Amino acid sequence: MSRVDWRRQTTLVTGASAGIGAEFARQLATRGSDLVLVARRADRLAALAVELTASSGVRVDVVPADLSRPAAGRALAAEVDRRGIAVTSVVNCAGFGTHGPFHSEDADRLAEMIAVDVTALVDVSRAFVDRLRAAGTGVLVNVASMAAYLSTPDMATYAAAKAFVLSFTEALWAESRDSGLRVLALSPGATDTEFFDVLGTDAADGGRGRQSPQEVVLTAFRALESRTPPPSVAVGRANRATLPVVRLLTRRRAVLLMAAITGRAAAEDRTGRRAAA
Repeated sequence: MSRVDWRRQTTLVTGASAGIGAEFARQLATRGSDLVLVARRADRLAALAVELTASSGVRVDVVPADLSRPAAGRALAAEVDRRGIAVTSVVNCAGFGTHGPFHSEDADRLAEMIAVDVTALVDVSRAFVDRLRAAGTGVLVNVASMAAYLSTPDMATYAAAKAFVLSFTEALWAESRDSGLRVLALSPGATDTEFFDVLGTDAADGGRGRQSPQEVVLTAFRALESRTPPPSVAVGRANRATLPVVRLLTRRRAVLLMAAITGRAAAEDRTGRRAAA
C-alpha cells in the first residue's frame, strides 16, 4: 500500500471533544487533514476547531450529535452531505464505560453504553464505508480496548462491547484489503482521559500507570503508516507482550485472573478513598 497522504484527507472523528478523540484531531490536523469533529459538547468542539484552524490552517467543521440516538451514523452522513463535505477517513473514538457487578447496574445506562460503543460505531462505519472504499486513500479506525481480549468482571458489558469492536473491525480489515482503505482496531490500555471520571472509579486500574492520549494516537499512526498495516494493534509494549500469554490461558483461568485483578484494584481504590477522606 502507498503511504496515506493526510493532506488529501477529510477525516470525521467521533468523540472529538476530549481524550483520545481530541488527540486524534490534533495529530491529524498537524499532518494536514481537514476535519469533521463530532460529539455532544458543542462548546468544546467549537473551541477545538478554533485551536486547530489557528495552529494548522486546516478546515474544521463541527457537527454536534448525540450518538446514542438511533441511526446516528446515517444522520451524520446526511448532515455532511448537506454541507457538501466529502469525508474520506473516519475515526470512531466515541464511547464510555460503566463499572460494577452486572446485577446492580442501571439498565438504561447499560443500553446507552451499548448504543454508543457498539450500535453507533457500526452505524457510522456503515454510513461512510462505501465512500471511504470509493476514495481508496484513507482510513477507518475503530477504538477498542485491551478489555476486548479478556472478559472483565465488574466491567462485563463494556469488555464485551469492545470485544465486538475488535472482531468487527478485524473482519472489515480483511474485506477492505483490495480497496485501498486501511482499517484498524486500536486497543489502548488504561489511558489518562475523562473515561475514569465517567466510570466513577479508579478501580479498573488503581489509578496508576495510565498511557497518555498522545502515546495511543501515535501507535495508531505508526500502524496505519506501515507498509503492511495490521488489522489491530495494542498500545504499549507491556500490553502487546501479554497477548500471547493470554491466548495460552484457558477461558476459566483468564476470567478468574481478571476477577482477581479487578477485585484487588477495587479494594485498593476503596482503601485509598477512605484514607483520603
